[in-house]
Amino acid sequence: MKPLDLAVRLEWAAVAVSAIVFYALAGASWWLFALLILAPDLSMFGYLAGPRVGAACYNAFHILVPPMLLVLAGSLFGNAAAIAVALIWIAHIAIDRALGYGLKLSSSFQDTHLGRIGR
Repeated sequence: MKPLDLAVRLEWAAVAVSAIVFYALAGASWWLFALLILAPDLSMFGYLAGPRVGAACYNAFHILVPPMLLVLAGSLFGNAAAIAVALIWIAHIAIDRALGYGLKLSSSFQDTHLGRIGR
C-alpha cells in the first residue's frame, strides 16, 4: 500500500472512531447501532436496475452530505434520534473508506473512485 493510501485510510479510520465515540457520548442505544450500521448497504439493491442506477443509489447513501445535514438538523432541533442515526451513517461511510471501498462508478460495482475492488 502506498503511503498516501495509508494516510487516507487512517484519516477515515479516525472519522469512524470519532463518530462511534460521539455516538457513545450521546448515550444512544447500541441495539440501534447494530440494527442500522449496515443499512446504507441496502442501496445496493439499486443494482437490480443496472450498474448506472445502482451506482447512483449506492453513492447517494455513501456520501457524507446527507448524514452531515441530518446531524446538523438534529442538533439545531434537539432531535437525539436524528443525531444518533446520522452518527451511525457517518461511521458506516468512514469504515467503508478506511477499508478501501469508494464511491461506485457506473461501469461496474467493483469500479470505485479509489480504484477497483479486489485488485
